[in-house]
Amino acid sequence: MEQFTLRVITPDRVFYQGDVEMVEFNTTEGEIGVLPGHIPMTVIIKPGILTITEADADKEAALHAGFAEILPDGVTILAEIIEWPNEIDEARAEAAKRRAEERLRVNTPETDMARAEAALLRAIARINVLK
Repeated sequence: MEQFTLRVITPDRVFYQGDVEMVEFNTTEGEIGVLPGHIPMTVIIKPGILTITEADADKEAALHAGFAEILPDGVTILAEIIEWPNEIDEARAEAAKRRAEERLRVNTPETDMARAEAALLRAIARINVLK
């Protein structure tokens, strides 16, 4: 199968760089799957699971926020935070999920709903990538 280059870069490291067959992730417009030859576009990333399809295996990571530049011969993801499953503390992710759910449930005037929703989505992504 045809391949393209995927680069995932964070402020402190090159998280992933290699040739892939497909990459899938969430955007603010919905889930997207990218194959070689995709039309050029730039998208905003929404928290979720990044699925990387290599020639011999799939890899998953919890992708939290950022931007992606999609070109016919490659994708570059500039991520604020992204984590492999072995980098995630499940107990901490579960606690963060409970805190975010409680903030959304209580909904006081001081609650920043967008921030609480984003925290919940990040926690869910961390938990789901572990399954």
